[in-house]
Amino acid sequence: MSSEYESTPFSFTDFDLSAPLLQAVNDAGYETPTPIQQEMIPHVLAGRDVVGQAQTGTGKTAAFALPLLSRLQPGKSKNPQILVLAPTRELALQVAESFTEYGKHLKNFNVLAIFGGQDYNIQLRQLQKGVQVVVGTPGRVMDHLRRGTLKPESIHSLVLDEADEMLRMGFLDDVEWILEQLPGRKQTALFSATMPPNIRKIAQKYLSDPVEITIKTKAVTAQTINQRCLVTTGGFTKKIDALSRIIEAESVDGILVFVRTKIQTVEIAEHLVALGFSAAPLNGDIQQSQRLRTVEQLKAKKIDILVATDVAARGLDVERISHVINFDIPFDTESYIHRIGRTGRAGRSGEAILFVNPREQSMLRSIERATRQKIQPMNLPSVADINKKRIEQFKEKITTALQKDISFYENLIAEYLEQTQVEPLQLAAALAQLSQGGTPLLKDEPKFRDEPAPASRRSQPVKTARTARPAEQRPKPRKSMAMQLPPEEGMERFRIQLGNNEGVKPGNIVGAIANEADINSKFIGRISIFDNYSTVDLPFGMPEDVLRVLQRARIGSKAMKLQKIADTTSQPSIQQKTKRRSADTRKQDQIKTPGISANL
Repeated sequence: MSSEYESTPFSFTDFDLSAPLLQAVNDAGYETPTPIQQEMIPHVLAGRDVVGQAQTGTGKTAAFALPLLSRLQPGKSKNPQILVLAPTRELALQVAESFTEYGKHLKNFNVLAIFGGQDYNIQLRQLQKGVQVVVGTPGRVMDHLRRGTLKPESIHSLVLDEADEMLRMGFLDDVEWILEQLPGRKQTALFSATMPPNIRKIAQKYLSDPVEITIKTKAVTAQTINQRCLVTTGGFTKKIDALSRIIEAESVDGILVFVRTKIQTVEIAEHLVALGFSAAPLNGDIQQSQRLRTVEQLKAKKIDILVATDVAARGLDVERISHVINFDIPFDTESYIHRIGRTGRAGRSGEAILFVNPREQSMLRSIERATRQKIQPMNLPSVADINKKRIEQFKEKITTALQKDISFYENLIAEYLEQTQVEPLQLAAALAQLSQGGTPLLKDEPKFRDEPAPASRRSQPVKTARTARPAEQRPKPRKSMAMQLPPEEGMERFRIQLGNNEGVKPGNIVGAIANEADINSKFIGRISIFDNYSTVDLPFGMPEDVLRVLQRARIGSKAMKLQKIADTTSQPSIQQKTKRRSADTRKQDQIKTPGISANL
C-alpha cells in the first residue's frame, strides 16, 4: 500500500482514539493527520504488526505513539508496556518527549528515555517508580535487560524506529537479541526510510503478517530559494574562515547555520562571537525555555545567527532568516530540503549555501536530483570583496547619522575648527578613526599560504626511487606486521582493549561509540582490528566527559577501555622497531607480540 502527499479532509476525531489523546492532539495544534498517520493509526489500533516506509518529518512518531497509547492496559502502571528502539540518543529523547506530550492527560502515565552516557542510577530510580513507555538505544536497553532492571514480560508492543539507521550503525545483532527477549510481545511496528534486504529479513522473521505502508514524498524546494555550494578543503579552521567571509560579504539579515552535532553548535557559535558576530547555539541539550528565548532573540534582532542541529531547528519559522548555511552536508536529501525550507517561505526570497568536501560530490548530486535543481558553485569571497562591503556599510552609517538631529555636534565641531584651524577633511578622518576604536575598518590579506589538503590513500604519490627497483630486489612485507596509516587531518587515534580474539567487528565499534557518546557514525574514522586490541580514529579534541563515557562503554559484555594513543605521528615505524629489537637481543623475551609497540 502506498500513498502520495495530498490534502485530505480526514480528522483525528475519525480515529478511535481515547478522549485524553484527542485532547493532547488538540493542544498540540494538529488539525489533519499526515498520510502515514491516516493510514497507519487504524492498523496499529487494531493490533496489527506494521511496516512503515517514510522519511523523517512525515509525522511517523504520532502514527505509532497515539494508537499504542490508546492500547495501554490499565492496572499495570508499574511495568513498561511499550518499548521503542531508536538508533541515537537524540532520537530517543525526541520520541520520549513526543510520548510525554501525547500522554500528558493520561492518569499515572510516565515515559523514560534510556541511553548510553547517562548515569545508570537515574534510569534505575525511574524504572523502580514505574513507567509505561521506555524509549532507548539498543546498547543501553540490552544492558538493562541483562541486569534484570527492565522487565520484558509486560512489554506487549515494540517499535523499531529508523531501522535502516540502526542497521547502518551496526545494531542489527543487538536488535535481534532484544526481539528474542520479549516473550509477551504481541505487536511490532517497524519504521524505516529505506528497506534494505536485512531490514526486510527482520520484518519477515519477527513480524506476523504485517501491513506494509509506503509514503512517497514529493519534496522539492521552493523556487524562491537560490541554492549555491562552496567546495571546502583544509579542515575546521578553513571552514570557519569561509563561514565568516560569507557572512560578511553577503547581504544578510537572519542566518541559520546547520551542523551535525550538538558539540559543534556551541563551538562554532563561540568562534563567531569571538569574531564579532552576534550568534547563539540551538541544540537538543539546551532547555526548551532557553531555546524559545533564543528564537525570540533572533526574531527581535538581538542576535543574527543561530547555529543549530536538525532536531533543534525543527518547525522553526522566523521571517527574517535570509540565509541557510549548511556548514556540514546532511546525510540524506530529506534533511537538506527541510533545512533550506527555513528560508524563502511564504513567497519570500532566500539564500541556501552548502559547504561540500571534495569527497561528498555524490551526496551533492543526490541532493540535486531530489530538489530537481542545479546547485550553482560559488567562489569564496575575497578579502577585497569583504573590504568593499565594509566600506559600503561604513558609508551607510554616515548617511543614517546625517538623518538624525546632530546640531549639538555641529556646534562642537565648528568650535573645534575655529580653535585649531584643522582642515575639515582631516577632522572627519580623525573622527572616523575614533569611531572604529582599536578595530581596523579593513580586513588584512592573509600572510600565509593555504596548505594543500593531505593526499588520500588512493592519490598518495609513490616514491620514484622505490618503484624503479626491480621486483625481485624489493623487500617483501612481513605478514605478521600490521601496517597502519596515520590518522587523517582533524582526527586522533584511540586504542580499544578488544580485538579479533573477542570477535569484535567494525560495526560493533561504530555502534558502541555512536550509541554511548552520541557521535554520528559519519564522524568515526578508520578502524583497524588486531588480535588483542583495535584502533579507531575519532575527531580531534574530543571533550573529556565524552572520553570518560567511552572508557566505560561496552561492546557486548566486555568493556572497551578506550584510551588515546599519544603522539601517533611521532611513533617509530615498524621497520625501526624491528631493527631496534634485532640490535638488542636482551629485550626479546620481554616482547610478547612482535611488530606492535608496547604503547599501542
